[in-house]
Amino acid sequence: MLYLTRKIGESVIINDDIEVTVVEVRGKSIKLGFTFPPGASVLRRELYEKIQRENQEAALADIDLLSGAEAASGDDPGTS
Repeated sequence: MLYLTRKIGESVIINDDIEVTVVEVRGKSIKLGFTFPPGASVLRRELYEKIQRENQEAALADIDLLSGAEAASGDDPGTS
């Protein structure tokens, strides 16, 4: 992990097209401003992790449904 010290109004540039600027510091909170390309996806970590969990659960549910459908139809891909 990279640690940087920045003052209010100072920025860092990431990959030539993402700028992160310190906008405000108030106690233990920092307000950051981001400038990035229109196609970029930006999510808070907790929301990103929730979406990843839900996607994994949905994928497992699809596998379970497919397995159940194969068993019900008598189609067993392991037998001929």
